[in-house]
Amino acid sequence: MLQVNYIRENREKVLERLSVRNFKSLELVDQIISIDEERRQTQTSLDSLSAEANAAAKQIGELMRAGKKEEAEQIKTNTASHKENIKNLTEKLTALEQNQFNLLVQLPNLPYELVKPGTTPEENEVVLVHGTPASLPVDAKPHWELAAKYDIIDFELGVKITGAGFPVYKGKGARLQRALINFFLDEAIAAGYKEVQVPHLVNAASGFGTGQLPDKEGQMYHSTIDDLYLIPTAEVPVTNLYRDVILKEEDLPIKNTAYTPCFRREAGSYGSHVRGLNRLHQFDKVELVQVTHPDKSYETLEDMSEYVQSLLQKLGLHYRVLRLCGGDMGFGSAMTYDMETWSASQERWLEVSSVSNVETFQSNRSKIRFKGAAGKTQLVHTLNGSALALPRIVASLLENYQTKNGIRIPEVLVKYTGFDIID
Repeated sequence: MLQVNYIRENREKVLERLSVRNFKSLELVDQIISIDEERRQTQTSLDSLSAEANAAAKQIGELMRAGKKEEAEQIKTNTASHKENIKNLTEKLTALEQNQFNLLVQLPNLPYELVKPGTTPEENEVVLVHGTPASLPVDAKPHWELAAKYDIIDFELGVKITGAGFPVYKGKGARLQRALINFFLDEAIAAGYKEVQVPHLVNAASGFGTGQLPDKEGQMYHSTIDDLYLIPTAEVPVTNLYRDVILKEEDLPIKNTAYTPCFRREAGSYGSHVRGLNRLHQFDKVELVQVTHPDKSYETLEDMSEYVQSLLQKLGLHYRVLRLCGGDMGFGSAMTYDMETWSASQERWLEVSSVSNVETFQSNRSKIRFKGAAGKTQLVHTLNGSALALPRIVASLLENYQTKNGIRIPEVLVKYTGFDIID
């Protein structure tokens, strides 16, 4: 959530950066500024009237103790309306603050200065391409056909049990999943991340703190009886570990990693591009979350991007890195890198990771702060990234490592799988 003071003091910049996002409701900015002006005036009037009422009460007490009852009664008469006026001003202030809050939560984060305007994925900026496409057999198959051929993923069985988008992994398919999870966690720990295990359901306060609510409630599975939400990513519970906490500057950066299943309704997702593992309602992911000093967050973003790329390199996958344009970024992101692997079988790029700096957007909502050496309290910057989401990584491995004799396993995974080929 953006800070009101920043909006008021940087109106033109806010409008310009929101335009980079192709944000249509720019009038919200002036509405927020207008309400804030009225709110501050109301607060000033309330403070003044409260001070006057307190002074009058003190004076009445002194007069009564001095036996000057008549003078005390006169002051009581003169200030009789103060209580009602204070009540009215308090109610007005509460209404203004709620109205301002309702508008603030509709504003997305401001794109960083390197983010370019754009509205579609085709306008994203390719910043790096690594490797070359795999050389595949002439009869190369997409991963859903390979999954059926080797009986490692059963999509229809998942439909029977739950519905579309909930596959069942079997045999070597299940072991490959577990191998990838352990590989990603071990790599993260070696890179200095502390592993945490977190709940898979969160309350509304946690969803609000990281920006999933109220923006994405339609994409989250909601347990209405308990008012809990299944997590769309471990970013939500991990970031909320620090909600309402004042950290020490010397404790920054804080680096956490977590494996969780992720649940997304993906409402409105149809078509051949979501076939097989391309888009699921339940999937596994190892997530990275960093809480950093504001001065170092973009250096951290580059480090996280390079780290995720190192995983793709160790898996031997051909990939590219995109800097997302303003209109293709998530609601809370200030800048996002997407990593995509090439599927020669499907002849398309598959997104396998997003790494984002959300600056103070989450920390302002979640009240995650740090106290510097001078004693000043500031909001931290938070970052998150997939390292990695499994479905499209599995799809990429199945498709890019297929041979006439079976599907080879990347060397770095063999010690985790216990086998070097799926046949």
